[in-house]
Amino acid sequence: MSSTAADVVRLLTVRGETLAVAESLTGGMVAAALTAVPGASKAFLGSVTAYATELKREVLGVDGELLAARGAVDPQVAAQMAAGVRTALGADWGIATTGVAGPDPQDGHPVGTVFVAVDGPFGAEQGCADGGKVEALRLNGDRAEIRMESVRSVLALLLRELASEQTGNERAQDTERNGGF
Repeated sequence: MSSTAADVVRLLTVRGETLAVAESLTGGMVAAALTAVPGASKAFLGSVTAYATELKREVLGVDGELLAARGAVDPQVAAQMAAGVRTALGADWGIATTGVAGPDPQDGHPVGTVFVAVDGPFGAEQGCADGGKVEALRLNGDRAEIRMESVRSVLALLLRELASEQTGNERAQDTERNGGF
């Protein structure tokens, strides 16, 4: 996990971009992983641990009707959390975790149901109109294992998005240098 966090911090720093984190089931573990990386302050702005459902609405701007209808464990909630923390903290990128770590099911979802999301300055070629991406996970293990894997998964999702954006930008620059279209 620390190497993924280090890679995220390195890429964000090189790009001159910033990150904000919204956490529910991980309770600050994503922020802790990022701040364990030397130099994280160059890219990491801060986090909101919205463990209580009402904080997701009040602080992160998650739609109250969505929360009432589906509960906090939902892909759209994760997407809105990532977008909300990005806006609230003024970051280039926002990531979020929400789900059920156990020991009991929540909102009709079994233990191990997790949604991680990223929201950022995606280009038009990414094909995502609202700017966000969500990954649904079905994790096994105890509470601690589910939370740790959620941290790893959200950082890996962000790293993939950062790397794909980097690759796309490099291709565009190369095409321009070589007189391409």
